[in-house]
Amino acid sequence: MNDLFTWAALGSLTGASAATLLATNVIGGLIGPSGDKARKWIAVGIALALSYVTAAFATDAGAEKWIIAFFNGLVIFSAALGINQLPPGNRQATQASPTQVAQGREPRIIRSWV
Repeated sequence: MNDLFTWAALGSLTGASAATLLATNVIGGLIGPSGDKARKWIAVGIALALSYVTAAFATDAGAEKWIIAFFNGLVIFSAALGINQLPPGNRQATQASPTQVAQGREPRIIRSWV
C-alpha cells in the first residue's frame, strides 16, 4: 500500500500531476479516438479539481486560497502534460540523422495528443 497514491501524495505537485496524467489517459482510452480532442479539457478539469480539493483541506489559509488554487491547477496541468516545453512549431529545426524517424511519420503512440 506504500507505493500507491495517498491523500498526502495527491496534495503534492508530483502526485497531482501523475494522477492527472494517469486519469486523463485512462478516461481518454475508454472514450477512444473520438475523445482525443477532449483529453486536454479532461486534464484541465482533473487538475483544477485536485487543486480545489487540496485548497478545501487547507485550514490555515485565508480566502485567497481559492485564487491560488486556480493557478496551482494550471501548474498541475502544465506539469502533467509537459506544456512547459516549446510547441513543435517554435522549435528550431535540427538536422535529422539517418536513424531518426522523419518528422510526422512517428508511430501513433509517440505523437502528442494535446
